[in-house]
Amino acid sequence: MSPRQGITSLFLASGRWRAVPTVRNTVGMCASQKREYSEDFLLKCYQDHKKLWESKKMPENVNLRSVFGNNELDLRDIKIYGFDYDYTLAHYKVAVENLIYDLGKNVLVSKYRYPEKIKNLQYNRDLAVRGLHYDIEKGLLMKLDQFQQLQIGSIYRGLTRLSQEEVMKIYGSRSLPLHYVEGHLKGLCELANFQTGVAMDTKMAHLADLFSLPEMCLLSQVAQYFMDNDLPYHSVPLFNDVKAAISSIHPEMHRIVARNIEEYLIKDPGLVTFFERLKNNNKELFIITNSPFSFVNVGMTYLLGEDWRQYFDVVIASAKKPAFFTDSMRPFRELNEEILVQTWGPVTSLEKGKVYLEGNLKQLQEMKAWHGQELLYFGDHPYSDLADVSLNHSWRTGAIIWELDYEIQCLNSVEYKKTSGWLVVLQSLIESCQDLEDETSRQIVKKWVEERDQLRHKTKEMFNPQFGSVFRTHNNPTYFSRRLFRFADIYTSRLSNLNDYSINHTFYPRRGVLPHEYKSLFV
Repeated sequence: MSPRQGITSLFLASGRWRAVPTVRNTVGMCASQKREYSEDFLLKCYQDHKKLWESKKMPENVNLRSVFGNNELDLRDIKIYGFDYDYTLAHYKVAVENLIYDLGKNVLVSKYRYPEKIKNLQYNRDLAVRGLHYDIEKGLLMKLDQFQQLQIGSIYRGLTRLSQEEVMKIYGSRSLPLHYVEGHLKGLCELANFQTGVAMDTKMAHLADLFSLPEMCLLSQVAQYFMDNDLPYHSVPLFNDVKAAISSIHPEMHRIVARNIEEYLIKDPGLVTFFERLKNNNKELFIITNSPFSFVNVGMTYLLGEDWRQYFDVVIASAKKPAFFTDSMRPFRELNEEILVQTWGPVTSLEKGKVYLEGNLKQLQEMKAWHGQELLYFGDHPYSDLADVSLNHSWRTGAIIWELDYEIQCLNSVEYKKTSGWLVVLQSLIESCQDLEDETSRQIVKKWVEERDQLRHKTKEMFNPQFGSVFRTHNNPTYFSRRLFRFADIYTSRLSNLNDYSINHTFYPRRGVLPHEYKSLFV
């Protein structure tokens, strides 16, 4: 193959070119470091790539009701199904987030004596996304990818976006050390403090559950209020105060939601069918939730009916996860349902029709004679719900990720398909031409990079103007996605999506192409 044929086959275009005689031919590369191409040739390459992309049929829409596999899971092996409650069985309306925000805001003013004008702040549901990190000492809300790399353009102090220069001045790098990001996951600090999201020695908080959205909004808005009004503040006490305020309002939030359940809870008509299918196929079912039973009972009655407990062989409330999974010194207590007080006697068996509090996973497995690979447990938090049972007890796991509905709708839009498709093609063209050394070529490639950056920004804003997708940065999965893919065998937007699959279905992970493998198995 001649040099010209090699380049033409790569670029899908021919054009005038000039080669330095001493350069050897390297098929599959745009050019060696000494080869030069005319401006017309490179522009023709660009146009031909764009025409090729425009001629391609857009991908089919992703099914909103799909269940996605990270790891092969054969449902024929599953004998026992377990569930978290909040955001797994129960899907809340945005009204719950507004309620948490308003109650927390009022506590800041009434208990912690924050300025009275803080009460005028309003919850902004579109400010943040799940899975962000907060640098407690520096007071920065940010998005990280799976390599702990900062996504420039998604780092905020209050409501103010930091420039790349400001970020580099603070951190000196676009990547944060693992110990800096995950310092709170070591030793006893995790047991004592992970439930609130923060340990005593941590610098970063990972805000990975949906209840953290109002917390992030309140934290950012209060910091911005202080900056706008030239009020000196320290980011550590501010974070601790907001965290404590939000944590303190949960009993009041539970009472308000329970009294007005229809205003706060979304009823999924497919949920009854889901549980009837499981029971008709002789599956054992259980609930492990951190919420109090009185709150869970109201919600489950609304979702499944007065006889909802007929579906479940074991009901465990006030479990205090993740300590439930790790601390074997916490015995079960039976709940006296008449007076809603735990009994003092020992629990030696877990019986259907009774309600248990606290407890631990070790005793649960021993009393029920349940074994790892037979269990499939669903939760909404990839780490605190799923990590320990997956890593240490071999349970199979499923994540309920409500954001999938919105994100898939974005993915299915014509605008996203066109923008992301051209972005992939353009980046491939940049990759092939990045080693050209003559000034003309470098300037052309520089323009392509600028266009790529604009496309990246555009696709990011389709999901969220500040932080983009929950699952992706630019090229990489997010830190949240890394945990989701590691700790969940399957994931979907709601439990009732499983009604579309056989009770004996096997979920297979998509066979992705590794960087060193063929770009495609089909030529």
